[in-house]
Amino acid sequence: MHVVMFADQHLESLGGAQVSMRLQKRFLERAGHVVTVVAPRLHRDAPDDAAYLDLPSIAITPDREYALTWPGARTDRFVDAQMGARLPVDVVHVQADFWGAFIGHRYAARHGLPVVHTMHNRVDVGIEATAPFPGLVLRVLNAWARRALPGAADARPNARSSQSPAGNSRDTGDPVEGGTDAMAHGRAATLGATDGWAYLRRLARLSRAVTAPSSHFARRLERHGVTPAVDVVWNGIDDDVLDAALSVEASVRRPGRPRFVWLGRMSPEKRLLPFLEAVIASGIDADIEVIGGGAQGRAARRLVERGAPQATMTFAGRLPYAETLRRLADADAVVQTSIGFETQGMTVFEAASLGTPAVVCDPDIAGELGSGTWTVADATVPTLADALRRATADIAAGTPVEPDASIADRFRQSSRTAAMIDVYRRVVAAGR
Repeated sequence: MHVVMFADQHLESLGGAQVSMRLQKRFLERAGHVVTVVAPRLHRDAPDDAAYLDLPSIAITPDREYALTWPGARTDRFVDAQMGARLPVDVVHVQADFWGAFIGHRYAARHGLPVVHTMHNRVDVGIEATAPFPGLVLRVLNAWARRALPGAADARPNARSSQSPAGNSRDTGDPVEGGTDAMAHGRAATLGATDGWAYLRRLARLSRAVTAPSSHFARRLERHGVTPAVDVVWNGIDDDVLDAALSVEASVRRPGRPRFVWLGRMSPEKRLLPFLEAVIASGIDADIEVIGGGAQGRAARRLVERGAPQATMTFAGRLPYAETLRRLADADAVVQTSIGFETQGMTVFEAASLGTPAVVCDPDIAGELGSGTWTVADATVPTLADALRRATADIAAGTPVEPDASIADRFRQSSRTAAMIDVYRRVVAAGR
């Protein structure tokens, strides 16, 4: 098959969705399929790839890491002209939430192609965490979608139940949000988070299949009226890198000073600053490495300098994928502090595949992982500090919690690609 993927950001830019799409592309090609990736041009040096179709774009962040391509007739003409030499196309795979989604759905509608839409993000939570006026942003986003997307004006939830892939009937009404959602984004419950779900429903209505990277996110999508029924296709872990990491003879970790890794984008929804506050408050004697970059990097370093934690803090910056996995394998635990934002929380699954347990704040992700977690009861700094103390004591005593050994096989990219190919074949066959 020829699969055309549409993304909000270039695959060589920083981000979990981009890492996932790069792996999907490589393993689809390894399986004999052709992939084209349509995304905004990156405004810095990056590896080139014949599969990339770069759109004219404008940089939207000071570090020029991220860019925007305006969806409209001009972009439509550009995409059609560039795709002319790459035809025919079998299926469109939209893996975007904003302009990339608009451009991809418009392309599919013009050419009568089936669409698979992977929903990587909780749009309502992300906007609440990053935008100064999230309610207004959501209203503008929905208005933009009504104008830019074909046939997307009406996105009211379906009052009837939908059928899951396994044939189980699920209620698709809009429940009152609580639990993780209420903790995750504070004011979002009172700012009309339903507008975020309405937006996702608009995107889903244009798709022949919808996928989500976790069971808990799939259930939430279906509860909020997203149809068609959602297939769960986890984001995968690179087989080659995983095999290389697992083939290295593991040393026996003697009781001693624990080593923690915090990994992610340094932005509010990832809750790096509360994590650092908890490290300071906990008084733990440990080595802590922070991997990643982002807007809160400077504030994080200032917080550590002022707080003078007992722990030794290292800011490693951005690291290549293989090196990141090596650091996860060497750590005694990974810490994931976001709540409600992650639709999968890939970092802790990568760590678990390597035998490394996790301190997890999001109860949905902890539930998906199963074993191998020190859970955090709520979103407060004192509770996170207590979890860090528990983890430190267990690791120092040589009795850490142990991850589910089956995760390494279940999350291999080769198996995830095989599952997605099944979805592609289903939607292509349905259109014949």
